Amino acid sequence: MHKVSASDADTEPDSSGRDPFLVALGERARSLRARRGMTRRALSGASEVSERHLANLELGVGNASILVLRQVANALGAPLAELIGDETTATAEGLLVRELLRGRSEDDLRRARLALGELFGVAGHPAARSARIALIGLRGAGKSTLGQMLADQLGVPFMELNREVERMAGADLDEIHNLLGVAAYRRYERRALEATLQDHPRLVIAAPGGIVSDPASFNLLLSHCFTIWIKASPQEHMQRVMAQGDLRPMAGNREAMEDLRRILEGRAALYARADLQIDTSGRTLEEAFRLLREGLRDAIGPDDDA
Repeated sequence: MHKVSASDADTEPDSSGRDPFLVALGERARSLRARRGMTRRALSGASEVSERHLANLELGVGNASILVLRQVANALGAPLAELIGDETTATAEGLLVRELLRGRSEDDLRRARLALGELFGVAGHPAARSARIALIGLRGAGKSTLGQMLADQLGVPFMELNREVERMAGADLDEIHNLLGVAAYRRYERRALEATLQDHPRLVIAAPGGIVSDPASFNLLLSHCFTIWIKASPQEHMQRVMAQGDLRPMAGNREAMEDLRRILEGRAALYARADLQIDTSGRTLEEAFRLLREGLRDAIGPDDDA
């Protein structure tokens, strides 16, 4: 590997001599890793690319080969095109759709997504959607505890989607990730979500923190459930996860808090697609639940109370 100079690229390097394309590539790699909730060490193990090579890639100083980039993309469960930022499309219609969406605001893109969902029959009916409530957010926000309390009050089933994934796979989460890999986990996650939605017209779901990293599963959740982002500060996330004795994906990492902040930053825009946001930071369980109920009442109406 070598540091790229102006002669290596079609664009001018920045003040530090880094090529703008490699800088952008590094930022995308770092963002995708954070969104998946992976440490650099975990990505190194999954991709069989050294941590030093990955560090250089993320800093924009590593001129990685296309084979290395493919390994990294596969380990991240992302298309190679998403990693390298290739916006080309395979068909003329795809190109036209892309041009229509280019430069649109987040509100415009949301409306387009909902309209496409209705067009292709993947959007749930509004009334049916509000009967299913899904809590999203990072581990430690309080999804499971608040979800169970909400389900009990509404008199509907409560489902932790990760428990359904384990039941369907016949293995616990660590075994799925370590033996089968991220891609297999995502397949089980999608199947578990589809089965749950089909079997339960009314329920509360605690969704895995990383479900937002899989566009197909997240679109399904958004289309068929009233979604609520349960938020917390990075410090409270860390304290609650440690209290549970679960340090995934920060286990053995001396920079756990920085990794956690990066995960939150990488996923924040996706979590923000939820219909409602509830911040549990600095609140007791009773205060957080009251805030959740009030938010739901304002958004859906009192008729949804048990």
